[in-house]
Amino acid sequence: MQEEMSAIERLWVDYLMPDLDALHFADGRSYDVVLDSDAPTGMRIEEAFDLEEVLAEDPDWVSRVDGQRVVSLEDGGVLWGGDGPHGSNGFCARLNADLTLVWAIFLHVSNPLRDISLSGSTAVFRSTSGVSITVDIGDPLRSGAV
Repeated sequence: MQEEMSAIERLWVDYLMPDLDALHFADGRSYDVVLDSDAPTGMRIEEAFDLEEVLAEDPDWVSRVDGQRVVSLEDGGVLWGGDGPHGSNGFCARLNADLTLVWAIFLHVSNPLRDISLSGSTAVFRSTSGVSITVDIGDPLRSGAV
């Protein structure tokens, strides 16, 4: 029996993401994200929310994302950084080798996240406006959860 896709997986098929500052996992977990230049990781991961409920209220509250930078991972997967439909949008994601989603972060006012540095399991994504976030690629929740 095939498992039902999560809301974020259904969106990712068309390279869409919810128009929210948030971290999403393929398994359906979603968390609010706040950019915070005073935080060691450049962001705070806050409360969990139900993406299915958010989309039920407004199914069109989504944005297409465009991967503009790719870094290959040893497991065959990739890290992607890029933008959304507006110049102020940015996103980053970890994808499996078949480009299915592991996790993704969408940000409204970061500008495109086009620079990616990888050291072990830590990635730093930098935007064209100087925003920098540090993410544990194995579990972004370790990166800035409160």
